[in-house]
Amino acid sequence: MSDLSGKKALVTGASRGIGAAIARHLAEMGADVAITYQNSAEKAAEVVRGIEAGGRCGFAIQADSADPAAVKRSVEEAVAQLGGLDILVNNAGIAGYGLVEEMALADIDALLNVNVRSVVLASQAAIPHLGEGGRIVSIGSCLAERVAIPGVTVYSMTKSALLAFTRGLARELGPRGITVNLVHPGATDTDMNPADGANADNLRAMTPLGRYGTPDDVAAAVAFLASPAARQITGTGLVVDGGINA
Repeated sequence: MSDLSGKKALVTGASRGIGAAIARHLAEMGADVAITYQNSAEKAAEVVRGIEAGGRCGFAIQADSADPAAVKRSVEEAVAQLGGLDILVNNAGIAGYGLVEEMALADIDALLNVNVRSVVLASQAAIPHLGEGGRIVSIGSCLAERVAIPGVTVYSMTKSALLAFTRGLARELGPRGITVNLVHPGATDTDMNPADGANADNLRAMTPLGRYGTPDDVAAAVAFLASPAARQITGTGLVVDGGINA
């Protein structure tokens, strides 16, 4: 895979799970990496130690992705600490389930604020700092284009919104040589959706490969899209779901 030496990256929501794996992969490819976290300071510090152990610069920024001011501040702090920005990975996200008629307004707002608004605001803050070869990669979901089960409608809607945002932003930034893409994970073994969870067997049964993905599976796709090898790919979504949407 292509080298990211000298590149500077920010990965949001990266103290654990998919975000932590993305941060590690980018660092292993040579990038200096800043991460954001909300509450897990020690886990974030562990990710940073791993980045630094590989000889790269790493640091963590406490930021609530539901807070617009914190989102903007985290990008500016990353730019200041890293000395620039080449790659933004919008990974921070939350899950929330329930039938539409039963969902509380606060739960709907929380999903929209973190899964949609924070992506828009982080991208908006990052754009002035990105140059030729810049990358924006956001984490969507295999539920963005196919809502296969009840109870995930609002969550799926927030991930579908990223499709339009990615396509539109790719149009806007393409003339500047900046690519904008999505990665759509399927069932992935994280704290949010553990491979031994209550619904895990059902998800495996829906997946042609018959297994859960790992955070590293998703991180590898993000690292590819962040690399020079993906310079001709923009405005699209790479599905990493074991075939669940086949």
